[in-house]
Amino acid sequence: MRELTIKDLLATYGQQLRLKLIAGAKGLQRTINNSDIHRPGLALTGFVELFTLDQVQLLGNTEVEYLRSLSPDRRRQALEIIYQFNIPCVVLTGRGRVYSELRKLADECEVPLLKSEFNTAEFTHLIRFYLDEVFAPQVSIHGTLVDVSGVGLLFRGRSGIGKSEVALDLVERGHRLVADDVVIINRKPQGILVGCSSEMLQDHIEIRGIGILDVKKMFGAWRTRRQKRVEVLVNLVDWDEKYAYERLGLEDNKVVILGVEVPEVFIPLFPGKNITVLAETIAIDYLLRLDGDYAARTFSQRLQERIKAGKKP
Repeated sequence: MRELTIKDLLATYGQQLRLKLIAGAKGLQRTINNSDIHRPGLALTGFVELFTLDQVQLLGNTEVEYLRSLSPDRRRQALEIIYQFNIPCVVLTGRGRVYSELRKLADECEVPLLKSEFNTAEFTHLIRFYLDEVFAPQVSIHGTLVDVSGVGLLFRGRSGIGKSEVALDLVERGHRLVADDVVIINRKPQGILVGCSSEMLQDHIEIRGIGILDVKKMFGAWRTRRQKRVEVLVNLVDWDEKYAYERLGLEDNKVVILGVEVPEVFIPLFPGKNITVLAETIAIDYLLRLDGDYAARTFSQRLQERIKAGKKP
């Protein structure tokens, strides 16, 4: 399970979230392990049956106004209800007052107390956006990801079949390398898959017989990109005359990655076949299909109409 310490939250996203540490510095190693945010309004009144202690606790205008209505002693008692749990941190938003009871409990319980300049709605939207990035479902796949005419093609196949060579040829023709050898894929909201390279291999490609090449330095910064949506899986396979490869394109083959269906095609390889042109064709065909233009279906419909009319194909 991935975790994010409060210290790392401040270091990585503190500026974007306009966060600053108010108290509880000894608890900066506490961890967040999901992207959900909890408003502990009911817990402050004593109802804790549904209290989710493993989430960031957010005190917005409603909670602050409730605390303001209480006497100092009663306010501390209310806050002690949530501080009795092993919570990661407490965040106060907007112009909410930082009560002394909050500071003292944060230091006593060693739970970081943070404050953001954003109002509750803005902060909630932003922190969920950043935490979704951190905790997005992830998988590493052996392959090569290339942005071809704006379409993310993920090339897969046995080791040494030529994935990197195809990618290099595509880069030379003006397309952009995203990742080679290991593609890290994250599932974003709405079922969007985004692939990127590991930090170590970023902008590099391995060509057997030559070695590691720096694509960015060789071809320019515009020939690489940090990440790209994975839109089509291209399987490079050895030619097998016994296998019935797709001829018409009427079948929509799919593969599931992190619970998301992705179109896939199989390209059989044999000497002299121009895989680069085929890759560009796959990308263009995918864009046409997004607009509802399926060449195979149109052709099949025309063929059926001619047969019904009694004409020869």
